[in-house]
Amino acid sequence: MGMHAAVVGGGIGGLAAAIGLRAAGWEVTVLERAAGLPETGTGLGIWPPALRALDALGVGEQVRRRGRRQSDGVIRRPDGSRIATIDVGRLERRHGEPVHLVTRPVLLAALAGALPPGTVRFGSPVDDPAALAEAYDLVVGADGIGSVVRTALYGDRHPLRHTGMVAWRGVADVEVATGGETWGRGRKFGVTPEGPGRTNWYAAVALPEGHPPPVDDRVELRRLFGDWHEPIPRLLDALTADGVLRHEVRDLTPLPSYVAGRVALLGDAAHAMTPDLGQGACQALIDAVALAECLRGADDVPAALRAYDRRRRRPTQRIAATARRAGRLSQARRLLPARDALLRLALAVVPPG
Repeated sequence: MGMHAAVVGGGIGGLAAAIGLRAAGWEVTVLERAAGLPETGTGLGIWPPALRALDALGVGEQVRRRGRRQSDGVIRRPDGSRIATIDVGRLERRHGEPVHLVTRPVLLAALAGALPPGTVRFGSPVDDPAALAEAYDLVVGADGIGSVVRTALYGDRHPLRHTGMVAWRGVADVEVATGGETWGRGRKFGVTPEGPGRTNWYAAVALPEGHPPPVDDRVELRRLFGDWHEPIPRLLDALTADGVLRHEVRDLTPLPSYVAGRVALLGDAAHAMTPDLGQGACQALIDAVALAECLRGADDVPAALRAYDRRRRRPTQRIAATARRAGRLSQARRLLPARDALLRLALAVVPPG
């Protein structure tokens, strides 16, 4: 009989891990608390190394077809003046292909479609990871920033950290020509074209932990950003009451290891990072492929997991630290000319991938 893995979490990292492990000869069961795949969701930038991970999983071309190439963007001040240009073409010249934009539901559907029916057990929350470790040869914690698998391993010794930012995000029925961000004093607003008549948007404001939420997010967003340059006011006017998500931005205190015995963590469960580099989904995909490669043909599962930890922990924690620094830069309230100069310098270096 083959080895059997339980993957906790049926998100991007969990589904990718299931595909990779099955290709490596494992039987896999994915346990997902949600009732099914989401039908709505915002867009994701899939960078070339993550596209190669999708290629290894056999769904790369499908994602390219369903997505769209990301074009260059501009970072501006609230009055519309330019701070810097986001040169996506430079990344393409380095890696041989561009960043592709794809919605979360499309990516999840592509991954789920590569698994046999019944592999994912929806409506199956996991409350006792220790019991899984007794029943399976491998347990993969791919259960996100609030991971119960991570908590079972570490308790509260490596907690989530508030980053000093509150974020809003959503999709609006507005079409914009180009994407980019606008940086003000302790706040920023970003837009990414999704397709004809649709735009992904996000906003972030420096606020202390526990700051009371507004009565109406749309009213608060108009107060904060309504006098900024177009198309921001036009986009804010198009928001619907159920089309705005708000959350405090947190990341994870660096873990000393992503593995313990026959248990492995990946994605946000291992290295939840701020969204400032757009690398969360990408790194989860790369984690999943690396995990499967380390376990292919392995007789000693704990040793294979230690190899995975050596391969992925330092790179992902380095990217998470860079994302945190980028977030702090966007929180600046003083010395804005110096902030803008630092931003231009940072964009002159090809981001991690």
